Amino acid sequence: MKSAHVSLPAWVSIGVAPLFNIALALLLSGLIILLIGENPIEAVKLIFVGAFGYDEAIGYTLYYTTNFIFTGLAVAVAFHANLFNIGGEGQAYIGGLGIGLAILAFDHALSFWLMLPLMLCAGALFGAAWAFIPAWAQAYRGSHIVITTIMFNFIAAALLVYLLVNVLVEPGNMSPETRSFADSAHLPFMHEVFGWFGIAVTRSPLNVSILWALICCVGVWFYLWRTRWGYALRTVGHSERAAVYAGIRPQRVIVVTLCLSGALAGFVGINELAGVQHRLLLNFTAGYGFTGIAVSLMGRNHPLGIVLASLLFGILYQGGAELAFEMPAITREMVVTIQGLVILFSGALAYMSEPWLARVYTLAALGFAQTRQTRET
Repeated sequence: MKSAHVSLPAWVSIGVAPLFNIALALLLSGLIILLIGENPIEAVKLIFVGAFGYDEAIGYTLYYTTNFIFTGLAVAVAFHANLFNIGGEGQAYIGGLGIGLAILAFDHALSFWLMLPLMLCAGALFGAAWAFIPAWAQAYRGSHIVITTIMFNFIAAALLVYLLVNVLVEPGNMSPETRSFADSAHLPFMHEVFGWFGIAVTRSPLNVSILWALICCVGVWFYLWRTRWGYALRTVGHSERAAVYAGIRPQRVIVVTLCLSGALAGFVGINELAGVQHRLLLNFTAGYGFTGIAVSLMGRNHPLGIVLASLLFGILYQGGAELAFEMPAITREMVVTIQGLVILFSGALAYMSEPWLARVYTLAALGFAQTRQTRET
């Protein structure tokens, strides 16, 4: 039996294969660090200390993780319908614009408990609306979703620049940003939440939006694997012809799926704008939409895997900053290179290790079977 035809169990494909790819990326990164004259073991230690060594570092790590969960889920939902949504960056931009507009219009009139659902709805609606046009073009005109979503990223960035420079900028402010939001539109920081229970935690950007990110993970899991709409979505992803035979309308599924994907990406603005920045400003997405592609691939498009992959990238972002500070020879560009290698091995080369793992698994399974048969005889 050829290993290429062996069906790997889920715990190998979802658990072992991504870890193996990460190990390869870290091994190559370690060789690069060794070539520039630094100790790779010390570098790895600094990354983990910088990510988890003190409570402020943990807060920053989980703050980055929150954004990656939103964008990773957005990409994963589209993947299950066999759609490659590269527009998460633009959808997060426009979702944040919707959140900012809702806050600027009502933050002085509504309380926090009324502002919270309004912000969530605005982020979801604006993100979904920005995904609707590429979705409709893909479903009813045959336009390629990769091309249209990439183009819409640039349009979203240009639109936000125009609005912040010419319309929404705070009068007298030289920076392209709005006025500060009122307190009713501020999400509580987690160090404040812990303070309510008498637990002293160092201040960090981590806020309660991480709880919403986890709720979204449960919601996506339930939608995809416990509802008929999720079944229709996955059926279209496996075979549009089979979906049509089953009475499913692929065009409608494509539009709904990409709108749901855009809504999830739009929640980045909840964390960044309502949770941390407290104003609408440029470049608040910081590339999270593109990194979400690697997060989704590494997590095998499953919410639990996406949480773990998001945590890994949160470690790389926060621990990488600590590494660049503690080891001057390792610049910020070098840290970005390490992050890029992880993205490369977990994204473009995600399935590279599976033939090797299939061979190892086949040999181990045959050996276990022979040993068991020998003992029984």
